[in-house]
Amino acid sequence: MPTSTDHDSATLWRDGRPVYDRGETVCVIGAGVSGLVAIKNLKEHGFGVDCYERETGVGGAWNWRHDRSPVYASAHLISSKPFTQFPDFPMPDDWPDYPHHSQVLAYLERYADHFDLRPHIWFGTEVVKVEPADNQKWDVTTRSTGGYGGERTHRYAAVVVANGHNWAPSMPEYEGIDGFRGKIMHSSAYQDPAQLRGKRVLVVGGGNTGCDIAVEAAQQAARCWHSTRRGYWYAPKYVLGRPADQVNDAILALRLPLRLRQWLLHWTLRLTVGDLTRFGLRKPDHKIYETHPIVNSQLVYHVGHGGISPVPDVKRFRQYSVELADGTEIEPDLVVLATGYQPRFEFLAPELLGIGADGRPKLHLHAFSRQHPTLSVVGLLESDSGLPTLIHWQSVAVARWLRLREAAPQKAGEFWSSQVAKAPDRRWMSANVKDTPRHWFEIAHVDYLRALQKTLHEMGPA
Repeated sequence: MPTSTDHDSATLWRDGRPVYDRGETVCVIGAGVSGLVAIKNLKEHGFGVDCYERETGVGGAWNWRHDRSPVYASAHLISSKPFTQFPDFPMPDDWPDYPHHSQVLAYLERYADHFDLRPHIWFGTEVVKVEPADNQKWDVTTRSTGGYGGERTHRYAAVVVANGHNWAPSMPEYEGIDGFRGKIMHSSAYQDPAQLRGKRVLVVGGGNTGCDIAVEAAQQAARCWHSTRRGYWYAPKYVLGRPADQVNDAILALRLPLRLRQWLLHWTLRLTVGDLTRFGLRKPDHKIYETHPIVNSQLVYHVGHGGISPVPDVKRFRQYSVELADGTEIEPDLVVLATGYQPRFEFLAPELLGIGADGRPKLHLHAFSRQHPTLSVVGLLESDSGLPTLIHWQSVAVARWLRLREAAPQKAGEFWSSQVAKAPDRRWMSANVKDTPRHWFEIAHVDYLRALQKTLHEMGPA
């Protein structure tokens, strides 16, 4: 950890409080997957880096010891190993195709040690406010999460936000939910199948977490209902003996038209999974690639064995029951809301990230603030593949941009005006993705990597 003398420098003042100038140092917020790779790539581009992490260790969401971690005991990757490793730090060859969450954490800890990132991280330190300062710099106010000392403000040349977007639960509003006498919990509080044992459980939500919890409820609960708003395509983890995402990537490499790829995957799923409606599951109201992929080999198995009862969306709660959209009433003891998460940037004024009334940040490449050249976000992505490779190149683009501003200000200004500030909003998807909060940050990994490659080419060498 950095020593206190690392932050002792010429003192400025803002609103009557001291501000400690960190010169050309870049501030990174968060030491999870995104924060670690941001530190590493900024270092390699010659920047000094201070990272603030509110918890006591690295790993972010993958560190199950952290209060905000959504990881549960049985959680494994849903993207296979080649797509969930950094391009310059491969996972061990003897690890399984889909590593357990404890292995992912060990991998991130090794990454931090291999690239000597820990000396740049202030653990147990929470960022409470980030404010624009003179010359496109930023005043970052922090405090100890352990209650030691008061708030302290430092001035940085740039800020990279890497605080993750899977820690602030999205809680749906249902009529009568406050009067329900059973137990209600968000999936973020789910940790172990023992929480389900012997109970009548209703799982609400058709995402990967909701499907995982429904499968565990099928094995542990007295009864399990699984409520979804629409039908989904459920991809098995293995297709033709290979991890499904590797087969999908091989298909993408053929550069087939979207409609042909959709037809090919529909055909493949019909052969491997079959007609889902015969199991009582709802028919998807969309084509493959138009929602975030659901990867689960066991859901259909347990539906077919009667362990999971598929039901429609929740309409309202009553004192001891739940009414569904088709008028059916069920009586669960426990309701698990696997309803996702909201992006939260409590330390930033919303307009700095172009956040409107809907709460959605509007960023170029889901990374660059259109209003402030020295403010960026890393890791704000959902993909049809694993994220670490994407985040690696995203953070390289951020570091390359900051270096361009120093080395060639005129070229940087022209690039910013033409490529960032006035760039139209894009989805980085060829498919017509559902326009829901869950899909705000959805991208196709090949399309997005090509966009990053184009951006890096236009900025030129570091």
